[in-house]
Amino acid sequence: MYAPILLFVYNRPEHTRRVIESLKANAEAADSELFIYADQARSETDIQQVSEVRRLIRSTDGFKQVTVIEREKNWGLARNVIDGVTTQVNAHGRVIVLEDDLVVAPHFLRFMNDALEMYKNEEKVGHIQACDFTKDPSLPDTFLIRWTGSWGWATWERAWKHFNPDGKELLSRLEERHLTRYFDFNGNYPFTRMLRRQIAGKNNSWAIRWNASLFLDGILSLNVGKSLVQNTGFDGSGTNCGGGGLYASDLWMNPLPVSPISPVEENKEARKVFERYYRRTNCFWAKAIRRIRRTLKGDFGA
Repeated sequence: MYAPILLFVYNRPEHTRRVIESLKANAEAADSELFIYADQARSETDIQQVSEVRRLIRSTDGFKQVTVIEREKNWGLARNVIDGVTTQVNAHGRVIVLEDDLVVAPHFLRFMNDALEMYKNEEKVGHIQACDFTKDPSLPDTFLIRWTGSWGWATWERAWKHFNPDGKELLSRLEERHLTRYFDFNGNYPFTRMLRRQIAGKNNSWAIRWNASLFLDGILSLNVGKSLVQNTGFDGSGTNCGGGGLYASDLWMNPLPVSPISPVEENKEARKVFERYYRRTNCFWAKAIRRIRRTLKGDFGA
């Protein structure tokens, strides 16, 4: 039995087509159920593209079964993901989750299902992430880390029970336990600021709350050193993604074996890789250079 695949789409027909085609290139797709959650248009300007996406997904084949859930109102990504994951993980016990701006490698589903099976009873592991954007050759093929990525991921019912949608409570617990700096990769990436902005209504991220929920409970993520997922949304087409190739990844086109990791604890060297990556890409000068380059290209966005 393969885990059901949850795909969240909105108003990008070409991105949606690419992610579905890349999934169908996985041998396991034919034996996997696909649930497609299509959000409704937020404004009149999105109606045409939302309609195009819906026409596309209604004719999707190549899977064991395709179920399309079309929202009658605009739910927004966070509410859509939280509801979809909760519904399906409670029904099936495990899920694989994708958004419309991702492309997956031919062995993505094999890896995710192997990892879901291997760690199904390991309470210390609550998340699987199949995207690597650091491109650091020192990373092992798989490793455990106290951080969750949201680009091509999977989880179990037992782990999703840890999800706390209350950003205020999560922030309070981080501050009370003096964990904000560690949460931010030794101060090199503003995850705590993202959580504060979610609380203030300046973003509606489900991912930062999922990250904080598992982090606070000391639950680890199984990550990859060779990327099976590529994010194609950094082209200005998305609601929640900026421009540039900052998080570009190279797809690993071969099988990626899943081997048990012992002891089940965070890989400190892998954490240092992320610290170095975020320090290099999020320092003042790196941000200034990216802004100058975007301006020279005619991109005057924030």
